[in-house]
Amino acid sequence: MNSNPRNIDVDVIAPPDRRRFLSTAGLGLAGVALESLLQREARAVDARQPGPHFAPRAKSVVWLMMRGGVSHLESFDPKPELDKYDGKTIGETPHAEQVVNSKFFANVREQVANNVIKTDKARLWKTQVGFGKGGQSGLDVSDWWPHVRARADDLAVIRSMWTTDNNHGAQLQFMSGRHLLDGCFPTIGSWIHYGLGSLNDNLPQFVSMGPPLESQCFDGLGAHYLGPEHAGVQLTVNPNDPLPYGRAKNPPSADVQRIKQELLGQLNGLTAQRFADDEQLRARIKSFELAFRMQATIPEVMRLQDETDETQRLYGVDQAQTKAFGQQLLATRRMVEKGVRFIQLFHGGGAAGAWDAHTKLVNNHTGLCGRVDKPIAGFLEDMKRRGLLDETIVLWTTEFGRTPGKQGADGRDHHNYGFSIWMAGAGIRGGAVHGATDEIGFHAVEDRHYVTDIHATVFHLLGLDARRLSLPGRIRLERDYGDVIHGVLS
Repeated sequence: MNSNPRNIDVDVIAPPDRRRFLSTAGLGLAGVALESLLQREARAVDARQPGPHFAPRAKSVVWLMMRGGVSHLESFDPKPELDKYDGKTIGETPHAEQVVNSKFFANVREQVANNVIKTDKARLWKTQVGFGKGGQSGLDVSDWWPHVRARADDLAVIRSMWTTDNNHGAQLQFMSGRHLLDGCFPTIGSWIHYGLGSLNDNLPQFVSMGPPLESQCFDGLGAHYLGPEHAGVQLTVNPNDPLPYGRAKNPPSADVQRIKQELLGQLNGLTAQRFADDEQLRARIKSFELAFRMQATIPEVMRLQDETDETQRLYGVDQAQTKAFGQQLLATRRMVEKGVRFIQLFHGGGAAGAWDAHTKLVNNHTGLCGRVDKPIAGFLEDMKRRGLLDETIVLWTTEFGRTPGKQGADGRDHHNYGFSIWMAGAGIRGGAVHGATDEIGFHAVEDRHYVTDIHATVFHLLGLDARRLSLPGRIRLERDYGDVIHGVLS
């Protein structure tokens, strides 16, 4: 059986030219510098080489995803009309025509038939928490988010998001721009890695922390057709065991480890010359080399005990309720400092996500907000005082909101027709509100934005033209590119 996938006699392959030699040599540990020089040289003749297309305003992205569906009505989009018509059906309010007969219902593609409560039967449910104004901007934020409210002048709240998936595949849709029924596609983290390359060769450039997207296209980490080298790396924050899968059971001495790695690099280089077009092989070699370098760098990044007591208190690391998420965000800041491009941090475990408050919404959101509110605010404050927020985009998202109508005795159902997110950091206009839902918070009606508009805005701030991030033979939909949300830019 011929083991050569290209069916070529490997004994008579012509010697590689200079470019091929340098690129394959770069796959060995000793050739990392050569590979970097080659990439810089190639950018002048190959527009698909990593690097911004125009001057960027940001270097890194931190994406916070609250899994399960946070109620926009009890976070960033207060609706007095809900209180006024509490207990009424939509048909018993002046808003029936605008809501029930809206053309926007046509956007939904259901994974599960009749997955949401009937709009003509549900009774409106008043807002379950108070609101207050934060900062000099007077941004309305609920009492469940008091610490984030204190950072209101850093936030640009977008109240007019919508998506097409009314089930929890919407989590992946927010990251990839595609409905789960379409199949798997590269997520924004892999596109950024593909488009910009590395800021630090000793650390992964696409990192994910927190409970992954179970059974959704490689847990939301896959790069699909971009190639496995652009996939995300799952990390767990445990200062006592920072890289469990990268530690040998019986660790060799440093000299032995170095010799083994040099030999492996030489063998990998020879193999890569013979199979230079094998993307899986290239990705595997790079992953081995990155894992080797991570053995030294990740434990350093995870040394959270090196932070001052004041910093740890800022993130809530000193309190049981906020410790876990606070540690993840503190590790995130340290990774941004070290040059990690894209960090996605999921909160809320389980198949659907913990924020999925079909019942006991008040208990659910009160408890979960209590775990993340202080760490998020502390992260923003710490990033700002260190100057890191000036070059980092921070996003707080959730896959959809919750219905204005009550579900059961004390819950709200999935709601993809209109919901809220916020952005902060490099190039973002703080203390701003953009877009609006209708009077009862049902449909996004003003400055409506599909999820890829967020992608387009992030790419723009990173200096990337989304339409130049394409591969031959891979046709993308117009919606995949999105439109930059200029209304939130400073």
